[in-house]
Amino acid sequence: MDVVTLGETMVLFTPKSTGLMRYAGDFSTKVAGAESNVAIGLTRLGYKTGWISKLGDDELGERILSFIRGEGVDVSQVKFDDSASSGLFFKEKLSSNEVRVKYYRNDSAASRMSALELDEAYISGAKYLHVTGITPALSEDCYESALTAINYAKKNGVTVVFDPNLRRKLWEEDKARKVLTELSSMADIVLPGVDEAEFLFGKSDPESLAQAFYDNGASTVIMKLGKKGAYVLSNKTAGFVEGFPVEQVVDPVGAGDGFAAGCLSGFIDELDLKEAVRRGNAVGAMVTMADGDVEGLPDKKRLTSFINKSHQDDVER
Repeated sequence: MDVVTLGETMVLFTPKSTGLMRYAGDFSTKVAGAESNVAIGLTRLGYKTGWISKLGDDELGERILSFIRGEGVDVSQVKFDDSASSGLFFKEKLSSNEVRVKYYRNDSAASRMSALELDEAYISGAKYLHVTGITPALSEDCYESALTAINYAKKNGVTVVFDPNLRRKLWEEDKARKVLTELSSMADIVLPGVDEAEFLFGKSDPESLAQAFYDNGASTVIMKLGKKGAYVLSNKTAGFVEGFPVEQVVDPVGAGDGFAAGCLSGFIDELDLKEAVRRGNAVGAMVTMADGDVEGLPDKKRLTSFINKSHQDDVER
């Protein structure tokens, strides 16, 4: 197994009309979750991934499992809970540039994930463990699960990749700051956005923010800068990695997950840090050009073509 991840995936309902959701008659549905997005992104690129979670014993749970399994992700570690529901959320498109999101995930099946149910052998069989800050925010049990998964990985020489992925609505700020700082210190590689870094450390420029994560314990820091690209810091490398231009952003949601998948694919292929992050920038850019979390995730052929075309355009300029 190349990468194992764990976290909650839900069903997203989006009105087909624009405006207040109370007037919506028809909805489209999709499956969405940060961690499963990363796993799917990697399988599209040809790598082996596994997703650990818990689902409600309901039709939404069956849909989520079927979708993720259909994308080639191993779901053998997914459990079902017959006393809790699968999570769902709604995306309300008030106008072309105003969106509201409402989650229905309190006491969801995924929030009941237990550290006791984690299989150490499964995690130890991976090259990388990918964890986000969403999972520990769901419940104390989920926090313990994330912590245990990280400890299993470190005990067995599995590289830990942590994306803070701050969701302010899920928990109180003091607790979020404490837990995200703690898990960042345990990770080998951290993937924060600038806003998340400022939330944790209160500084403003990418260099000092990256240094704060490095001093906190991470051996490699990859600071996401949106369309500008990323800033990287390790004991061997420091500097900016330019992003890829996008003519029109259709949907920015999921770009960070695509970025993580691209970077991880580069690590698996043993690219140097900046080249791996450049691949992450490319996948993140491609995700923004399609509507939905996983719809824009490329296979390796499309990714290579996109990178080569961007390079050719730079040469012609």
